[in-house]
Amino acid sequence: MAYCAPMKKRILLLAGGQSGEHEVSLMSARSVLAALPRDQFDVTPVAISKQGRWLPPTDTRQALENGSAESGGDLVLHRVASAEGYDAVFPLLHGPMGEDGTVQGLLTLAGIPFVGSGVLGSAVSMDKVMTKQVLASAGIPQVAWRLAVRREWSSDADDVRARAAELGFPLFVKPANLGSSVGISKVHGPGELDAALDLAFSLDRRVILEAMTASRPRELEVGVLGNDAPIASPVGELRFAAEFYDYETKYTEGRAEVHIPAPIPEDVALRVRELALTAFRALDCAGLARVDFFYLEDSGELVLNEVNTMPGFTQTSMYPKLFGAAGLGYSELVTRLVELALEER
Repeated sequence: MAYCAPMKKRILLLAGGQSGEHEVSLMSARSVLAALPRDQFDVTPVAISKQGRWLPPTDTRQALENGSAESGGDLVLHRVASAEGYDAVFPLLHGPMGEDGTVQGLLTLAGIPFVGSGVLGSAVSMDKVMTKQVLASAGIPQVAWRLAVRREWSSDADDVRARAAELGFPLFVKPANLGSSVGISKVHGPGELDAALDLAFSLDRRVILEAMTASRPRELEVGVLGNDAPIASPVGELRFAAEFYDYETKYTEGRAEVHIPAPIPEDVALRVRELALTAFRALDCAGLARVDFFYLEDSGELVLNEVNTMPGFTQTSMYPKLFGAAGLGYSELVTRLVELALEER
């Protein structure tokens, strides 16, 4: 009997998108496209322009090379409807209109399995307000915070300023639904508050006012991989000279040092991993997430900072590095993520 090679899985790889993390997504997609084993997968990349249109293959290849997808392409629903022949979708999209449950809902309606969290986990984890409320109900420690809405800032700015004063200065001002530190400002005093709020409200209708920790914390990150039985990676630490881990520091080579495993006590590392798994389950995440913490070394206190359901995915991104330290290579990792998508859906 002649040998029949197993059928390759057909994978649709989405990248780009309408968020401020468009370019980061395309960088991630180039790495994943090169890493998915060609003997197992037939991968079709599709770039989504900044205007929300899905580009044909020729334009997609150009977008991946150039690092940006500007225009052209088809309407979203048309391209999703034509994706029925794919076994799974890898929506490698960061930020709003990609990581926030919108694309996940579209793919769910189309009946196509996809990598990562579903509608609920994606939407709740993307929204910093909802994340904080869910994590508080799970007993996970966080810094003090307040919510402000754009309408309140325009109608009663003094009330919003009063909320900031309750937290004390310095503090952080953050758009509720953006990633990669886009739109975040560190506010040292009342004189800087209005400009920070104007910036954040120009990007989102809801804004988080967040207290600083008593002393400068160490920044720890851990990866989570799995569906109903997730595992946590070793803990990593980021060190940098900037006041906080802003966009420029994240994506400029040499601005930050990565230490894996983090040089922290074993009991602290165990606690970080336990809290990361608790947060992953509480938020109904699936597939993958990177969970970020502040560690106050003097007191031993751990505070959860944020949860990313589709973290950066280049060869040098933190999430792949964390699992690489556990012995799971980049190609093996992306293969496992596709397997989890097929298993979950």
